[in-house]
Amino acid sequence: MNATTNKGKPTTPPVKRRAAPKKRTAPKKAAARKAGADKSTTSPVNISAEERWRMVATAAYHRAEQRGFAPGHEVEDWLDAEKEIDAVLRPR
Repeated sequence: MNATTNKGKPTTPPVKRRAAPKKRTAPKKAAARKAGADKSTTSPVNISAEERWRMVATAAYHRAEQRGFAPGHEVEDWLDAEKEIDAVLRPR
C-alpha cells in the first residue's frame, strides 16, 4: 500500500510546530513578599504558618480543657487562642 488518498493524490505528514517559549516571571510568593502582602504566612517573630497553627491549636485545646470540654465553644476557643498567640508573637 502506498501513501495516497482515495483520489490518487499523495498525502503529506502533519507539520510539527515548535511551541512558543514561556515568558519567565517572578514567583508569586517572592513578588508578594516584596509588596508586603504576604503577612498571613509569616509572623514578625519568623515562625512558619504551620508552627503558628500548632501553637494556636495547643492553646485552644487548653482553653477547652479548662471548660471541661463542654461542646459548642470550639470556634470561640480557637479565635481566643489566635488572639493570645498573636499577642505573644507580636514584637514589642
